[in-house]
Amino acid sequence: MTKWFCLGVLAAGLGAGAVRAEEKKADGRLFELRTYHAAPGKLDALLARFRGHTCKLFEKHGMTNVGYWVPVENPDRLLIYLLAYPDRAARDASWKAFLGDEAWKKAAAESEREGKLVAKVEELFLTATDFSSSFQPSGGGADRLFEMRTYTTTPGNLPALHRRFREHTTGLFAKHGMTNGEYFSLAAGQKGADNILLYFLAHKDAAAAAKSFADFRADPVWVAAKKASEEAAGGSLTTPDGVKSLFLKPVDFSPVK
Repeated sequence: MTKWFCLGVLAAGLGAGAVRAEEKKADGRLFELRTYHAAPGKLDALLARFRGHTCKLFEKHGMTNVGYWVPVENPDRLLIYLLAYPDRAARDASWKAFLGDEAWKKAAAESEREGKLVAKVEELFLTATDFSSSFQPSGGGADRLFEMRTYTTTPGNLPALHRRFREHTTGLFAKHGMTNGEYFSLAAGQKGADNILLYFLAHKDAAAAAKSFADFRADPVWVAAKKASEEAAGGSLTTPDGVKSLFLKPVDFSPVK
């Protein structure tokens, strides 16, 4: 396959969609991805506390609830959720007000009479890329299967990976039936800020996800885009085992489903 043929295939395959992606203004908010490891036997109680109290109190104190999920396979009893804030100062002020709220203190105390609900909390601060898409509601109203994917790049190749997603990958995902969600970089100052892309896709179900990715990987436009980007970078844009995928299902109180 010649260089000029590759370029022709790429241009014909994406056309104006790539231009629109480049012109899109990035979402300037700060996002926070929080992962809660529930104590043994406490996941249902933790979900009940979020459903009955926590989400409403987050909103009261200026936080935006984006999405709440649990893994399809969940041996570690995880709750994963995404919040948004205008900026880091607003985030810190919101959490201070939330933790000091008497309604929260009462809900926490009542829910933990028989022990703590959360064994461990992990957090990542994220910023949206310029090719990120806002989460869209399910067209048919049914809950979808979500996929959280994390890519770790080889040194110095995060901009090249962003370029490939901006110009090719997101358009091809949509072509093959996947719904693009938010695409993030880690906020500055965190480990991985210079080499991690984290993003969300939505699928109808597991069978649709498998078919979409099989068709995507076989698409000649993708094959050409991958080849061209790796030739320019002198090798793979991602590290060995640098692509991780976790399938998620939305909980009943998640804004996005």
